Amino acid sequence: MDEFARIDQLLKPLTEGAAEALDLLDDAALLPAGGGEEYVITKDALVEGRHVLAGTPPEILAQKALRTNLSDLAAMGADPEFYLLALALGREQDDAWLGRFTQALAEDQRRFGIRLIGGDSVSTTGPVTVSVTAIGRCPKGMALRRAGAQVGHQVWVSGTLGDGVLGLAGARGELADCDGAAVATLVERHNRPEPRLALGRGLRGLAGAAMDLSDGIGGDAAKLCRASGVGMELDVARFPRSRAAAAVLARHPDLEAAAWAGGDDYELLFTAAPDLGGEVRALSRRLGLAVTEIGRVVAGETAIFRVPGGGTVPLAGWTHA
Repeated sequence: MDEFARIDQLLKPLTEGAAEALDLLDDAALLPAGGGEEYVITKDALVEGRHVLAGTPPEILAQKALRTNLSDLAAMGADPEFYLLALALGREQDDAWLGRFTQALAEDQRRFGIRLIGGDSVSTTGPVTVSVTAIGRCPKGMALRRAGAQVGHQVWVSGTLGDGVLGLAGARGELADCDGAAVATLVERHNRPEPRLALGRGLRGLAGAAMDLSDGIGGDAAKLCRASGVGMELDVARFPRSRAAAAVLARHPDLEAAAWAGGDDYELLFTAAPDLGGEVRALSRRLGLAVTEIGRVVAGETAIFRVPGGGTVPLAGWTHA
């Protein structure tokens, strides 16, 4: 049973139909907060050796764990407020290790305006595990959802794609024949993603549907399609790439499909009605963050990835199973 079948068949029944769970289709749950607002609550975990390389420095573990959760808040258009932290640490993670870990968290707390309010710490003989529950707020009824794309909507993506998985290759030492500065840029993108919080806030009332790209556009576009009951036609030639990624892919063109299928970009994928395209571009200019139109929403059930010449390519995504 894959990850999505487990969610649908085993975990969804545990919600007992609670409206706040949003059928487990979204990046977070919604709870009433009073004062015309809603709480947006999300949870993600990082497991050493699975989501990050074994031996990853504590600073990177701390900031990546927090930022991946902040990305889920961004995908729902929420303002960060609080988080809870659970740690499973081994004997090697001593007080000095934990001091570096907490200092990195403190730096990101100041940067993103979020505070720790609780959690747990346990010992383990297995891999280091960091689990964060992030809590944000948004105006009632304004949270961005995956279930909102409509046929005819344009499909947009923020930033650049493929940097995360190429950065992982660089961190593994697999890009030694590439430009060192480009590889370092990609590794940093993999280690410390930028949650698009300002964009998420700006898309309230503008985007039809939205989600963050944690598992690669190849798989995440299909999730948005499933939640909205639509299909997509996406133009692979339009996928935005960074200069660093372009330099690596020029050297290793065989990695291009992996760049789109892999994860860790944490950009926002969203849809908007065609007559709102001007507002989307204006928002992009105000934020100084590039957004790219990469396709359109069509009738159907999944995403189709078109390449120059009229053909298509199959793109899957990274899975936790």
